[in-house]
Amino acid sequence: MENIELNNHNKQEYPPMHTCEHVVNRTMVNLFGCGRAVSAHIERKKSKLDFALPECPSDEQIQEIEKTVNEVLRQNLPISMEFITQEEAMGRFDMKRLPEGASETVRVVHVGDYDECLCIGAHVENTSEIGVFKIISHDYKEGIFRMRFKLVSE
Repeated sequence: MENIELNNHNKQEYPPMHTCEHVVNRTMVNLFGCGRAVSAHIERKKSKLDFALPECPSDEQIQEIEKTVNEVLRQNLPISMEFITQEEAMGRFDMKRLPEGASETVRVVHVGDYDECLCIGAHVENTSEIGVFKIISHDYKEGIFRMRFKLVSE
């Protein structure tokens, strides 16, 4: 594909936290069979993700989320990009989050073989740049599980 044109991005993410969000999303999908986060607030110091779940994860499941995300981060997975058309993306990705008037070309972000999703944000080059994922609190209300997390040094 030549002359790739993407929509302008109106936000500047903190790449380690934003890339970690991809890993957390895939981990939740894998562990709970849910969809990706229904709401996200990703910041440098701490972030939160909301997932639609039928019940609140147990303390053991919360520990499993943290453990699994950190195991993935320690695999030093490369982050790569792929550019495809919206038509190619249909059936492969949830297109509901694509903004109205989105460019015909979309960007797929890959975290090694672990995750792929449509994304226009800023990312690190390798999961080794992220640090350690730590869930700092969580709650559950009306079918929504919210986790708050931060990244810490080893």
